Amino acid sequence: MSDIRAVVEGSGPPVVLVHSGVADHRSWDRVAEVLAENYTVIRYDLRGFGGTPPPTAGFRHRDDLAALLDSLGVERTAVVGNSLGGYVSLEFATRWPERVTHLGLLAAPVSGWEWGPEVREYGAAEGKLLEAGDLDGALALNLDMWVRGPVRDWSPVLRSLADEVAPAMRVALANQTVTESHELPDDTARPSTLLDLIQAPALVAVGDADAPDFPAIARTLADGIAGARLVELAGAGHLLPAERPEQITAEIGDLLAR
Repeated sequence: MSDIRAVVEGSGPPVVLVHSGVADHRSWDRVAEVLAENYTVIRYDLRGFGGTPPPTAGFRHRDDLAALLDSLGVERTAVVGNSLGGYVSLEFATRWPERVTHLGLLAAPVSGWEWGPEVREYGAAEGKLLEAGDLDGALALNLDMWVRGPVRDWSPVLRSLADEVAPAMRVALANQTVTESHELPDDTARPSTLLDLIQAPALVAVGDADAPDFPAIARTLADGIAGARLVELAGAGHLLPAERPEQITAEIGDLLAR
């Protein structure tokens, strides 16, 4: 797909890594570097993120992933996603379960969830900032929500992580209104109601310092996917591949060995 920026590294069984809604493919850099020693690692920028331009027509992220794999000649693959990338991975896995060898859902949301006050207040504040054209304010809000999180104080390590992800986050926020305006609604039942279709080995991971909804969603997903392994990372936030690359790499390695 010429309009989707993709990076393919390594050789071996394929693994797709899908980034969050406030990042781009680079959030997986340290994970991909290790996995590429034994696997063909496929990363790409979703529409409106990183090097992929925002959409000009209706689209679905899961269909873009299918088309990308088709263009690469990949019929079956492991798929691992963080946050929005986890939702895209879940959509793909419930729409085409026969194409998924292994599934990893890291701090993944689900549609239809009754969000708690932290996420609702963040969403309302972000909407006002973007409507006002205050990109700096929206960036600061998102760094506070998704890097620091609702239960942690800023530390030098988290400040460094914020500096690392801020450029990609700024691009995503600048394109967000246009991107979301072209995103088509689900044309199937909610993926969270189709979990029984997933037969591949599955990993569900979440940080216990994330917004409280995400550990609850993780437990729901792990309960609904047969044989899923639930991992709760103590003290970790939302952007797990960037914040905890060693732990996430190890967990993905264990998943791929199943």
